Amino acid sequence: MANLFKRMNRKEDPSVYEQKDSNLVRSLTTKDFLALGVGTIVSTAIFTLPGIVAANNAGPAVTISFLLAAIVAGLVALSYAEMASAMPFAGSAYSWINVVFGEFWGWVAGWALLAEYFIAVSFVAAGLSANFRGLIAPLGINFPTYLANPVSAKGGLVDICTVVVIFIVMFLITRGDKQTSRVENVLVILKVAAVLVFIVVGATAIHFANYVPFIPAHHVNADGTNFGGFSGIYAGVSVIFLSYIGFDSIAANSAEAKNPQKTMPRGIIGSLVIAVTLFVAVSLVLVGMFKYTNYANNAEPVGWALRQAGHPIVASVVQIIAVVGMFTALIGMMMAGSRLLYSFGRDGMLPKFLGKINKKSHLPLNAIITMTVISVVIGAFLTFTFLSQLISAGTLIAFMFVSIGIYPLRKREGKDINMPGFKEPFFPVMPALGFLASLAVFWGLDNDAKIYALVWFIIGMVIYFVYGMHHNTRNQQAEVKSNDNE
Repeated sequence: MANLFKRMNRKEDPSVYEQKDSNLVRSLTTKDFLALGVGTIVSTAIFTLPGIVAANNAGPAVTISFLLAAIVAGLVALSYAEMASAMPFAGSAYSWINVVFGEFWGWVAGWALLAEYFIAVSFVAAGLSANFRGLIAPLGINFPTYLANPVSAKGGLVDICTVVVIFIVMFLITRGDKQTSRVENVLVILKVAAVLVFIVVGATAIHFANYVPFIPAHHVNADGTNFGGFSGIYAGVSVIFLSYIGFDSIAANSAEAKNPQKTMPRGIIGSLVIAVTLFVAVSLVLVGMFKYTNYANNAEPVGWALRQAGHPIVASVVQIIAVVGMFTALIGMMMAGSRLLYSFGRDGMLPKFLGKINKKSHLPLNAIITMTVISVVIGAFLTFTFLSQLISAGTLIAFMFVSIGIYPLRKREGKDINMPGFKEPFFPVMPALGFLASLAVFWGLDNDAKIYALVWFIIGMVIYFVYGMHHNTRNQQAEVKSNDNE
């Protein structure tokens, strides 16, 4: 038993990760990481969540929900920035926690993030598919039911658009980081431009009476959720927080950053600041244009508001760019998820072929292909609504680990771990606030989300104890040395 706990808590030597990741090309700059972060964070949610949360939870105070969620994300982002600067390894929280806490805890954090990426890629791809089909429907182009719905839906066989979209993204990211980043940069500029157009045009149709009362009186909705008052704002934070988790996609690509001590903190914090500004502005304009009750059960509140305000052409342009812009989120999530899978394979925690780097492209092609196949299965063939909150639950678990991981990290900086180019301010208070804030958001998730997170955790534990622990390259090397000594 003592030997078991020793193996579970054995910490990885950071120099080993530096050596293992040395075949990845460090080509990404601050500009690339800003585009990657903004592209992932400012995704489908900015065109939908402000209206949905206003109608279901917070009313005009949806802006406060966005700000509170941003504060929580910002506290964690500071810890992420220091970790990524000190340990620019592939796999983000999985690799970092392996170094500062040990193998088992790294597995828990990484396994939690894996749920986020598998499901998030599938959801965004399916959302892009639905929006694309909605855009071409007025042109008389309609997919038959068996090609529009997954096999588990009535009359469905496969969501063919989801399949095509995921494979297009796979093709892009296998072309190399520089080519991928060029496409990402252009699409992000287009998407941000569409958001700014909505803000400017929508601001001309604001009626200040729609902001009154800014915080509606509290009541409980028919489905048991809270509306109005602080309870409604808090409920909105738990829903909205999903929008801000994209900065983890930056950290997952740390091993491919130029001058990571500077580029990583700038990319993580900068992308979050830009995203928060855009989210708050969109929510203010949206609830100012029409009373928040108009956005109930409205799947496209931004487009609807523009059309109702007499701007149908602007609405169409914004929605078209929004659909194209969803590719930026998919690129970021696919890159991050494949790097996480690569990290598991690199360490032998999952089959080692996932940790192979292609000699010609210097990319983890096996991990990219595996990520693609699993995402296609989830997004094109399965209904997965009940799994959606796993994205937030899994990510929040990883965020809590990273926040408290700053404490053991500080003791080793400048020793066996490089001195970072960025240090989280107000230490030791700030990391504790990040942990507590993440815990508070996790607590605000509904019971189903917590149950699904527990089931995913149990599956992860089975894989770890049956496979990962026995195939971990570090443990195998330790056993070989032990046998040699005997």
